[in-house]
Amino acid sequence: MNNQIIIRKNEEHRILAGHQWVFSNEIKTIQGNPEAGDVVELARYDGKFLGHGFYNPHSLIAFRLLGRDHLSITFEFLEERIRQALQLRQRIYPEAETFRVVHGEADFLPGLIIDKYNEFLSVQTLSVGMDRRLSLISDVLDSLFHPKAIVQRNESPLRSLEHLPPEKGVLRGTLGQTIINENDLKFKVDLLAGQKTGFFLDQRENRKAIRRYVKDAAVLDCFCNEGGFALNAAFGEAKSVVAVDISELAVANARVNTTINTAKNVLFEEADVFEKLKTLEEAQSRFDVVILDPPSFSRNKKTVATALKGYKEINARALKLLNPGGFLVTASCSHHVTEDAFLDTIESAGRASHRFLQLLEYAGAAPDHPTLVAMPETSYLKFAIYAVR
Repeated sequence: MNNQIIIRKNEEHRILAGHQWVFSNEIKTIQGNPEAGDVVELARYDGKFLGHGFYNPHSLIAFRLLGRDHLSITFEFLEERIRQALQLRQRIYPEAETFRVVHGEADFLPGLIIDKYNEFLSVQTLSVGMDRRLSLISDVLDSLFHPKAIVQRNESPLRSLEHLPPEKGVLRGTLGQTIINENDLKFKVDLLAGQKTGFFLDQRENRKAIRRYVKDAAVLDCFCNEGGFALNAAFGEAKSVVAVDISELAVANARVNTTINTAKNVLFEEADVFEKLKTLEEAQSRFDVVILDPPSFSRNKKTVATALKGYKEINARALKLLNPGGFLVTASCSHHVTEDAFLDTIESAGRASHRFLQLLEYAGAAPDHPTLVAMPETSYLKFAIYAVR
């Protein structure tokens, strides 16, 4: 007997609409003895075949769909899926050597992230099914890219939900540091020490978007990380840039990137952003552009209310620092904070600060981080630019 998951009556509608997850409370019965990471069949309550996917009895996401046909996870299967994802990126960024190659469920490879940094590859396996096949995935990547090295950056807390331990290190080849090119700027990337898989690639387009607003402006960049927004502001001919982050390593790397780009009038400071905003407000400091790109304030639904309070506080304080006619650039990468909730919170911050806001631009992640329309879970980044009166 094949290993098979049979779901409860009427639970198939989301899968048929294009979603890829079945939750543990949607399962009626399990036939056979599948283990975590096995490929199993998915069937309706009446036994009608729905597809194949990964099974994990230890996760709330008990099943992740791989396809609606009968299939097995072979070298050829993974090669074809990754090649399709790569071809899309090559259409989007035909000249680029750095981009996200695979974006998990949105590229029909649930739980797999692959980022390319020039001649190096960084991989995350966020499902037990992909994690069990990490060696096979590396074989495919060797064949397609011939990279100098493949690293795994498996420190994400999402792995704990799959009962997977955190792991980090070189899987194949010899790792070296590399300097990536992004929108005519250069950034030194350390694939084992940098954020996420090495760098925040998802903000590529948004970093470039700020340039039209910063000419001759005094800019404050909060949560600056390694200088992505700050250096784009300098490239956009800002009069001055003050950039703040609590991480000593991030600030040190940002200063290196400033030197590489011979950027002028950029000052990086190691400080807690919440405290820094209070200090600047008390000193009656004023800026023409304030950028807020904080880390995720919410890891689960239970912390959304607390996260929204945090977003309101930093945005309200930022608005008080802006000159009339200035610009607020603000973002959220908290998946559980919805677009509506985020925008409502910014509006609330405006009222609390007695400022009037005009929404000029709204965006998500760069197009190499696509959203699968049937899966709102694949959308996480919110980015907005406001004119402030």
